[in-house]
Amino acid sequence: QVQLVESGGGLVQAGDSLRLSCAASGGTFSRYAMGWSRQAPGKERVFVGAITWRDSGPYYVDSVKGRFTISRDNAKNTVYLQMNSLKSEDTGVYYCGVTTRPYPRSTTEFDFWGQGTQVTVSS
Repeated sequence: QVQLVESGGGLVQAGDSLRLSCAASGGTFSRYAMGWSRQAPGKERVFVGAITWRDSGPYYVDSVKGRFTISRDNAKNTVYLQMNSLKSEDTGVYYCGVTTRPYPRSTTEFDFWGQGTQVTVSS
């Protein structure tokens, strides 16, 4: 049974940084794409970015490009989301997911999601 556990969320001020972690278990994830989505209050969950198991680098939605960085440690089955220059509009619950699809670009393309971690950015 695949399990994903996010951690690292919290309350920060605009301009601050935060790093989220997601530990995966119940499988071998070196050939899974891993990614992140977020859900702002009262809005639908949206895809944020992902990193494949292939040699190509991570990719992101435009709203976080240049500020967020996704990385992964296959030895630890862990994916990270480094968030810099946080804005109030980054507030929401952040979820990590895994999928066997090589280049997911929407939340529907993921096979499993974690329970999420809250990020609140005060302005």
